[in-house]
Amino acid sequence: MVDVMVVDDQVLIRAGLASLLRAAGLNVVGEAADGEQAIRMAAELRPEVILMDIRMPGMDGITALEHILAAEGPPPKVLILTTFNLDEYIYNALRLGASGFLLKDTPPERIISAIHAVAAGDVLLAPNVTRRLIEAFIVPAAPAAPLHALTVRETEVLRLVGHALSNKEIAERLSVSEGTIKTHLNRVMAKLGLTSRAQAVALTYDSGLVRPTR
Repeated sequence: MVDVMVVDDQVLIRAGLASLLRAAGLNVVGEAADGEQAIRMAAELRPEVILMDIRMPGMDGITALEHILAAEGPPPKVLILTTFNLDEYIYNALRLGASGFLLKDTPPERIISAIHAVAAGDVLLAPNVTRRLIEAFIVPAAPAAPLHALTVRETEVLRLVGHALSNKEIAERLSVSEGTIKTHLNRVMAKLGLTSRAQAVALTYDSGLVRPTR
């Protein structure tokens, strides 16, 4: 059973999400109404997954995300809740290591599957959300020096990750096994000092490895 914490300033949304998760067999360990409360409860309750709204009075979800992931101990997986028409906070969440994004109108069954996915170590980067967010807020720069540490195949895998392809899709594209892709990606993450797939996607745009299409 996955331990989940729900963070949203709107009582009805927060209570509705908590009820939905409990009905699906997830263990809702806490509900927070703002970023500061989320930080305190995350440290106390140690949830595996946090479902985090962005815009809340007082401390917003992105600031809370930064504090939570920087705290001592194993960090939780954080799924950001968004209405999509947001600003650069979304890209900042990618940089900080958010495990993915959920739109607030996401069907209940997809919310449940997303929580299980990130709890298992995957990252929820839906192409139609992530690509548009990144392309909207990044001005590509010259390739960064750390990329020079990668092999040709590792660079290709990273580039395809930046295009929001899953490990299975990358494996099919390169005609190798999914396990091989996971191995390449683990090496990429280690060489570049990345802690999440989301940060890897952000780096592909920052470095110019993937170019936004306007």
